[in-house]
Formats: sequence, structure tokens, C-alpha cells
Amino acid sequence: MNHLKGIHHVTAITSSAEENYKFFTYVLGMRLVKKTVNQDDIQTYHLFFADDKGSAGTDMTFFDFPNIPKGVHGTNEISKTSFRVPTDEALTYWVKRFDRLEVKHTGIKEQFGKKTLSFVDFDDQQYQLISDEKNVGVASGTPWQDGPIPLEYAITGLGPVFIRIADLKYFKTVLEKVMLFTEITEEGDFHLFEVAEGGNGAQIVVEHKADLPAARQGFGTVHHVAFRVADRVVLDEWTERLEGFGFHTSGYVDRHFFESLYARVAPQILFEWATDGPGFMGDEPYETLGEKLSLPPFLEAKRDKIEQLVRPIDTVRSAISFEKEYE
Repeated sequence: MNHLKGIHHVTAITSSAEENYKFFTYVLGMRLVKKTVNQDDIQTYHLFFADDKGSAGTDMTFFDFPNIPKGVHGTNEISKTSFRVPTDEALTYWVKRFDRLEVKHTGIKEQFGKKTLSFVDFDDQQYQLISDEKNVGVASGTPWQDGPIPLEYAITGLGPVFIRIADLKYFKTVLEKVMLFTEITEEGDFHLFEVAEGGNGAQIVVEHKADLPAARQGFGTVHHVAFRVADRVVLDEWTERLEGFGFHTSGYVDRHFFESLYARVAPQILFEWATDGPGFMGDEPYETLGEKLSLPPFLEAKRDKIEQLVRPIDTVRSAISFEKEYE
């Protein structure tokens, strides 16, 4: 069986695509590599923020479903997304930056031997930065070269994804027996699992919480997390494996930028398996990634209708010269 290669992407829900774009571009310094729509709900933007090249394992994506209520955090949810930075020193830079920009954060802490810095955005979406200083395992990506963050401090990809769960015994079985993760350590209610080469880019942190109300999905919460597979052949292997364990799957889904498979593996926990390619540069040059509304070929015929449904968002950055902000 071909093991998963690590985290592919995390998809969350925002109350405002415009504010989301500003936060990720101007505060976090991540590159918008694709501005498209939800292929299952074409009135909804789908924004992809990633590293300089849109590499698999680096992208955080967002839906802005019209009129959706605010989500409620609780148990049985994908609760927090991590972003990797190169060093412990980088976290000190981010504390000062968050203080200046009035981003709520916890200060620098340590978990499982790694320095971290948790913070939230305008929707109370939960994030953390994690230092790669002591990391060994799946390689990270390339920071956005022309963004506002000095490269030595910039975000390079996704780190461990946090999942809060009520039934730890069941979920541990799913991760280990079905998905081939290994539990490597625990601290209190938190259990660290990893797959493949391991390290920050291939880990899940499971928080056991049976005494909280169930989470409710809405803006400010995560929709799903995706895991990397090499190609369609491996994707099909995973479809067969999941269905062999009794899971209902979506079957093969062509997302144009990658190929996918979906399965709900626990109450309110939706996982996706996604191929590393083709990637985000097939329809836009490197210099202007994310600046136009990009549609997969099967939606191109509906472009006029889609452009009437989604309001314009100015995402042109090739005409902007960002100064590196050292504080």
C-alpha cells in the first residue's frame, strides 16, 4: 500500500473573501496562487494561498459561502491549522508583527519539543505558527519571494493539523489501521500522529475532548483537510482501501488543479485524498498567479454567469512592489 505523503491542503470557511485576501496577503505574507470558485457551488469564491510556487503541502484554501452563520468551536472538529516557519527566531519576529498589526495571539509556547505561536484571524479561525528549527521529515516549500515578509521569517508551508475528537479510541483506530499513521507521543489530552517521512508536514495532533459540545460548522471553522498522494493510481488504491473498510467515499473527483477523493471518517470530520499535480500554473504564468478568475475547463462555458454571481475582487499584485517589513 502506498502511504500518504503528508498534508496536502486545508480548506476553511471565511465570512469575507475580501478580508481573507487582505489578511493572508498583507499580514501573513502568503501568496494567492488561485482565485476560482467552489466547483460544487459556483456562486462561492474559492481562494488558494500557498508558497511561492503553489506547491502541494503549502496551501490553505477558503470558501465564502453566502449567508452562512458563524461556526462554533467544540469537539469533533478540525480545530486548528499550522504554518511552518524556518526557525525559533522567526516566531519572535511574528510576535512583534502580530502586536503591531493587532492580531490576537498566545505568545510563544512549546509542544512536542517544537516552539509554536497560536493566533486567530477576524473570524476567530484558529491557527498556529510552528518552528522547523528541530524538524526532520517532509520538506517544506518556498516562501513568497516578492511578498512583504523577510524570507528568513516567512511561512513556507503547512504544519500539523489539529483535530479535536470525542471518541479517541475509534479515531486512533482509523488513523493507525486505515490511514497508516503512527502515534509517536502524547502530552496530556494531545496525541501526535505522523505518516510517511514524518515531521511538521506529515503530522496530525489529536486532542481528546469528550466533555465539550459538538462543534458547528460555519465561517471561522475548517471544512476539511487533504492528504497528499502521488497520482491517480495511488488515489484509486485508497478508494479501494477505504471502501474495503466500509467507508462511503465520493469516488474519483477531478478538481483540475489536482485529483481527489473524499470520505467522512468520523462525526463531522471530512478528509480528502489529493494528488500532488497537475498544480496551479497550467492556466496562468508564474508572475500573475491568482490575479484573474481562473475556471477549470468544464466551467469555462459558464464564465459569464459566474462572473455575474461573484463580485469582483482586486487581487493584482504584479503591479505592486512590496517592501520587506522587518517588524
